[in-house]
Amino acid sequence: MKIDPKSIGVGQYQHDVSQTMLAKRLDAVVEDCVNAVGVDVNTASAALLTRVAGLSSTLAQNIVDYRDENGRFEARTTLKKVARLGPKAFEQCAGFLRIMDGKNPLDASSVHPEAYPVVKTMAEKTGRALKSIIGDTAFLRTVNAVDYTDDTFGLPTVTDIIRELDKPGRDPRPEFKTATFAEGVNTINDLEPGMVLEGVVSNVANFGAFVDIGVHQDGLVHISALTDKFVADPREVVKAGDIVKVKVMEVDANRKRIGLSMRLSDEPGADNRPARGGKTSRDNRGSQRQRAPRQESGNSAMGGAFAAAFAKAKK
Repeated sequence: MKIDPKSIGVGQYQHDVSQTMLAKRLDAVVEDCVNAVGVDVNTASAALLTRVAGLSSTLAQNIVDYRDENGRFEARTTLKKVARLGPKAFEQCAGFLRIMDGKNPLDASSVHPEAYPVVKTMAEKTGRALKSIIGDTAFLRTVNAVDYTDDTFGLPTVTDIIRELDKPGRDPRPEFKTATFAEGVNTINDLEPGMVLEGVVSNVANFGAFVDIGVHQDGLVHISALTDKFVADPREVVKAGDIVKVKVMEVDANRKRIGLSMRLSDEPGADNRPARGGKTSRDNRGSQRQRAPRQESGNSAMGGAFAAAFAKAKK
């Protein structure tokens, strides 16, 4: 939000992309995220406020300036006192600006100020205090949305209001899972071959996958150690962000290299390469060892023939 996309070094092919299109697409994605989650108007920076629907960079800075001069906002209606923030801009941005612990508990939700009368009517009809309704799932499940619809607020709008009251300020993102790093394993020196750890895939290359196991140095799972089956492309098995269990196979602290395996049955120091073409690598080496004597005998015979020919020519 604060750095121009073309100023961020993300790879040698970065400038092959149209910088104008890149900036527009990034702006659109950030705006979608900001408006989906909402912004705490009392803590947000001008750069963040600029991404809120209805706010320009000038209005965003005016909000920050008003906050610095007059203290925190206690209600959404106070936003109307901000310079140049007119009724139209307020109508567009108010639903995305949150005021935590303000005068009106609804100011901390995504319910737009225009819809406050719906919630007020709901509280009056049920004889409940406005604040007690928010977060009361059992009560809200008994509320019939149709009873509060009118010419201004249709059924979908009222349904969304009830859903927001049930979980005010809910995070629209799905559950985020993180890897559980082992306690006591903080640096590469804490690693020992044979350890089974949980980590997250940080990057996938053609030769394998890098896994963050919480020691400030990613380990490498070679393509041959991703699974028991032959793998042509590591991306068939893992992708960045996957949480995986790995076994430490090799640790070189001096060179800062960590060898890992996703095949937990592998043993450090042993030949654990997967089978190819119906034979294991050990079998293939065995067959090579069997062929080696024949190759050596052939070389010896040829050498003997050369020696004989050289001796004959010498005579």
